[in-house]
Amino acid sequence: MIIAGCSGYDCVPLLFFYPVIGIILTIGGGRIGTFSAIWRGLDWSVLTDILLSIIPALVCITLHELAHGFVAYKLGDNTAKLAGRMTLNPLKHIDAMGLLMMVVFKFGWAKPVPVDMRKFSNPKKGMAITALAGPVANLLIGVAVLFLYGLLAIPLSGLGGVGDYIARMLLITAYLSIALAIFNLIPIPPLDGSKVLYALLPDPAYWKLMRYERYGMLFLVALLFLMNNLDINPLGNAASYVFDKLFYVALWGFDLVSRFAR
Repeated sequence: MIIAGCSGYDCVPLLFFYPVIGIILTIGGGRIGTFSAIWRGLDWSVLTDILLSIIPALVCITLHELAHGFVAYKLGDNTAKLAGRMTLNPLKHIDAMGLLMMVVFKFGWAKPVPVDMRKFSNPKKGMAITALAGPVANLLIGVAVLFLYGLLAIPLSGLGGVGDYIARMLLITAYLSIALAIFNLIPIPPLDGSKVLYALLPDPAYWKLMRYERYGMLFLVALLFLMNNLDINPLGNAASYVFDKLFYVALWGFDLVSRFAR
């Protein structure tokens, strides 16, 4: 996700997430009581999935935002570079709520990369290309990680439980990367899809809609919670569909290793 102008967010320490996750698990399970009652009521498979999702989520959002900054820099805008956002340090890209949403609900966001579209030779086109860079990077990451999973499937199977966790983290990384790409392609500001779609509009309509992008995230968060409560998950269905279609890449890697193992 990118935002025109400098970001006003501050990096929030990861320690902030743990009490929030505890509250969500408590409320989500309908359990308000003693600590021991909550502890006994935890779904450990869900908790394990959340813990295994933290590192993959950090990888996905870091490379997503880095792609935005890198492409913007190549197109003439050094705002992200000056802000220290062209880095592989995930702490520079974390948005607390976005990361929490990603590890729990599998859809989230990062701190938007600041972009000054006035520095592009063609502002609307430059913004659209910069916006597309993030989702494209995530799709490529998803494909690459699935291929890596296929290559490592046989060696990891010999490592017991540790190998199983590594394999799960690879699959989670691929899924989250694909999900992040799909989520960001939604044409609702401030998501990347809006920058691409709005670039096709006449200038007056484009600038008018861009004024309201800061309010779009409130709508998206409310929509995600509503869909979760109603058990409606079109984004998850779309991500699963793309993941399944791309899984043949993992089979290529598996087949390659199998041939050398003969």
